[in-house]
Amino acid sequence: MAYTDPGRTRLAVLGSPIAHSLSPTLHAAAYDVLGVPFTYGRHEVASGGLDAFVAGLGPEWRGLSLTMPLKREVLPMLDRTTPLVDELGVANTIAFRTSGDTVLRYGANTDVEGLVRPVEALGHLPGEATILGGGATATSALTAAVRLGATLVRLFLRDTAKAGALVDLAVRLGVSLEVLPLSELPGTHHGFVVSTLPGGAADDLELVPSGPDAVLFDVAYEPWPTAASTRWAAAGGRVLNGLDMLAEQALGQIRFFLTGDQDELLPAEADVRRAMRASVGLPPTIGDERPIGERPLS
Repeated sequence: MAYTDPGRTRLAVLGSPIAHSLSPTLHAAAYDVLGVPFTYGRHEVASGGLDAFVAGLGPEWRGLSLTMPLKREVLPMLDRTTPLVDELGVANTIAFRTSGDTVLRYGANTDVEGLVRPVEALGHLPGEATILGGGATATSALTAAVRLGATLVRLFLRDTAKAGALVDLAVRLGVSLEVLPLSELPGTHHGFVVSTLPGGAADDLELVPSGPDAVLFDVAYEPWPTAASTRWAAAGGRVLNGLDMLAEQALGQIRFFLTGDQDELLPAEADVRRAMRASVGLPPTIGDERPIGERPLS
């Protein structure tokens, strides 16, 4: 297939910690199906180290995937950004593109789509949503909840004083937002929950599905399963995990790296998605049955 800047063939995911990341596995599976000669690695980059890392990259670099704690730190480094990055103040993707003698850094956010598509694939369109945690992923979760049809979002944080940016975003999105302490999470039944807490951090929380259509999207995937997801599934609810999100947001990144447009479908995209999901132990289709205790591939 044709793609922009064919001399740029190196990519990687950056963050800290990063050794557990399955992004290289997902991207390698996709590039194999697409038949493009890209290599994709991982690099440990802590807070404050991104500027120096990017400054040291050569002309063979096509782009970077960013995870915590870099999704906000990258913003001053970007020459161009998508409207979603401007709205959220969070980017998880940099693409390097040649313009004359200049290399420009384009920033995108594919995390929102990574949350939206798996929930849409289950046919679940929530009127209300519960979000646990207030970091960069919570910003994407709030936007995703609104895109899925939520008109009321309850946000539970350890420190409610840190909700300012999310409150401002809710106003811009036109959604009602209630900010509550995590310690006050009710034991009542929930229809749609997105946990952005680190793996295991929600294990002591009482999360009960409202019925068989209720969805818990636990963005953790290592360790997996979490105690919260196991209890939710045992109570009859449906569970999505961080690998479902990771696969979909990676697909958006691959589009952006290849075509410059994260919404432009890839050739044989269904085959690419199936290969990506299989590479990390997910069933071919979102929503297919998979034992909750099955661990992803390392």
